[in-house]
Amino acid sequence: MGILFTAFTLNQQESSIHVMFWQSVLSSAPHSPGVYLMLDAKNCVLYVGKAKDLFKRLSSYARFSGSPHSKTGVMLQKTHKVDTILTTTEKEALILEASLIKKHKPKYNIILRDDKSYPYIKVTVQEEWPRVFMTRRKTKDDARYFGPYSSSANMWATLHLISRLFPLRNCKGSQLKKRKRPCLNRQIGKCLAPCTGNTDKEKYLQHVENILMLLEGRNNELLENLKKEMGEAAKNLEYEKAAKLRDQIFAVTRTTEKQVISASHSKDQDVFGFARKDAAITIALLYIRNGLINGSRTFFLADPYGEDRAILSQVLSQLYDRFSQIPGEILLPFAPSDMELHEEHLNEDRGSRVYLKIPRRGDGHKLIEMANTNARQVFADQEKKKNSWENLSDALCKTLHLDRPPARIECLDISNTSGKQAIGSLVCFRAGEPDKGNFRHYKIRTIDTPDDYTMMKEVLQRRLSRGVEEDNLPDLFVVDGGKGQLNVAVSVAGELGVEDRINWIGIAKEREDEGEKLYKPGRKNPIILPGHNPVLLYLMRIRDESHRYGVTFHRKLRNRATLASELDQIPGIGSNKKRQLLRHMGSLKRIKNAQVDELQEVQGIGPELASAVFDYFHKII
Repeated sequence: MGILFTAFTLNQQESSIHVMFWQSVLSSAPHSPGVYLMLDAKNCVLYVGKAKDLFKRLSSYARFSGSPHSKTGVMLQKTHKVDTILTTTEKEALILEASLIKKHKPKYNIILRDDKSYPYIKVTVQEEWPRVFMTRRKTKDDARYFGPYSSSANMWATLHLISRLFPLRNCKGSQLKKRKRPCLNRQIGKCLAPCTGNTDKEKYLQHVENILMLLEGRNNELLENLKKEMGEAAKNLEYEKAAKLRDQIFAVTRTTEKQVISASHSKDQDVFGFARKDAAITIALLYIRNGLINGSRTFFLADPYGEDRAILSQVLSQLYDRFSQIPGEILLPFAPSDMELHEEHLNEDRGSRVYLKIPRRGDGHKLIEMANTNARQVFADQEKKKNSWENLSDALCKTLHLDRPPARIECLDISNTSGKQAIGSLVCFRAGEPDKGNFRHYKIRTIDTPDDYTMMKEVLQRRLSRGVEEDNLPDLFVVDGGKGQLNVAVSVAGELGVEDRINWIGIAKEREDEGEKLYKPGRKNPIILPGHNPVLLYLMRIRDESHRYGVTFHRKLRNRATLASELDQIPGIGSNKKRQLLRHMGSLKRIKNAQVDELQEVQGIGPELASAVFDYFHKII
């Protein structure tokens, strides 16, 4: 084929195998666009890439002559198979590549994780009686979406403002269900109750228009309309209406004052910042809507594979799809790979023109610099966290007399109700922060009586046995309890032969006036620290997180058990009908107190079934 295969020179045999492997791959690789997947010996996807010409792209791997210890070298050594998928165009390859990366999450691809699912505000303008609510998923409908909001607190504050100023219905379902009497929201002034048939449609739709103006940032236009309406109400001696409009004007004005103008225009823009420090990369994204900074996101990539242009290209592919809110302009610090291809793809998804720009001067360049500063700040924050954790780790070692730095700390909490619905909740902290990917719930299998020691023993045996198999035992295990619980934990570790591989600490609050006490194996007296001591505060934080994690899950189990013991006993009520009842009525208590006509309003509940539900609960009462 005229290709020089000089990938690895570790020894002649390995080099020969490598040459034969890539000869086999290239023998079936066509000169056409498509996607390739590199797989390891277990058929796990290592990397997904796209190419305008698959043969040429794969040939570059065959000719790789860099260090075998580089990221590319290590990946190629692990590659045992290469699959290819042909596409008609390069744009189809771009779309397919993004889809496969999301599906397989390959080790060597860029995976944008910031541990957050950013919320949107959705206005269902396509419905006869529109609603406004929070959603975390965009669907292909004609609704209006606003966001994403990087601060959920700001998003909820906006929704609360909307519900107070321009109340709409918040009942679920696109179709309005007729009711003889309105719900509680009408009584507290948070709904115009269109379900009763007595609502002024024009007034309702005006509320919707006001909400859209507020969310679109057209606050000046909204204020002018409200002031005009207030003047007319005062002129017509409608003082109560004028007072409500005055309050609305005041609230909108206060909201406007909190917003920061970022540009001298009213465009929608996404602005990308990019920073590199050694092998790590951070990316910052500023959302600008109608000339106002709407929010921001940052991504930290510890050791990404590929050049900067290729990394930025993958970021664009992952961030934008047909369900994304794509702005008219995207400002970039430099040109990504396949820039024209991305622009074409974004135009198609948005349904109108999208401009990818690399500003060199003016307001656009200032915005890029602002985004770059945000990206660099991530490194500064990382450094602060690292230094803070190193200081805390040293304090933990010194105060608790640990034989190793506690890089991984775990804590166990047992929750049960008289032995029923018993679970163990394990939380994990790494380098001072929660590692939620390693949080676990354990359902107690061996007993159903209230015996915390036996339950703890079961969970610890399961956790530590798995830890030995997977070689991921914690450096420090925090036991929620005093000497008794600590002795149980240490005995389990001794049975498994890992007692000396883990440091153990028990934390117990014995009396209110004494506060927290720390117990160590082999030590008679507890370690008592001042209430403000950073070591104690950190251990309490871990213990409290295990409580929260356990109580939240245990509450779900109790609720399921409560529902199963009541609704499931009614003939004709299956899982779907039970779900419909709860969604419509909101709680079991409201189902119990509902009249037959109210129960009939639930989808799928007819007269006979409504009577059966009513009779069942009233017989019990």
